[in-house]
Amino acid sequence: MDLLLWRHAEAVDGAPDHARELTSRGHEQARSVAAWLKQRQPRKLLVLVSPTMRTRQTAAAFTDNFSVVNSLGPDAGVSDILAASGWPDGDTPCLIVGHQPALGQLAGLLLSGVEHDVTIKKGALWWFSNRVRAGETQTVLRAAIPPDFT
Repeated sequence: MDLLLWRHAEAVDGAPDHARELTSRGHEQARSVAAWLKQRQPRKLLVLVSPTMRTRQTAAAFTDNFSVVNSLGPDAGVSDILAASGWPDGDTPCLIVGHQPALGQLAGLLLSGVEHDVTIKKGALWWFSNRVRAGETQTVLRAAIPPDFT
């Protein structure tokens, strides 16, 4: 299974939090990462998005075929992301567009086996795969793409 974690791009400050929109820089970040992803996306990619405006705008730079999942909001935890995506046993590759700290905590868990804080830069995409080799389940970091590297 492939699990892609995409932190929303740069958004304006303010309240209410759920209504914050992307800045012009944020729109450019989202378009840049979306262009990279469009060339490499796994087949039949399921796109799940937090209900906030900034995550929906980030996802929209890539596709209009996404599902808003309320449990992926700013207060989501690692278990919420795992439940929504079906990792590691799901049959469908999944892209989660969400928030720190949960995305980074999940990245820490996948990289080390222990949940801890890892910073995922605004607009960045981290791509993990799960595979079995010689009877051992392995997690592989396939890519970590900050928006200014595309």
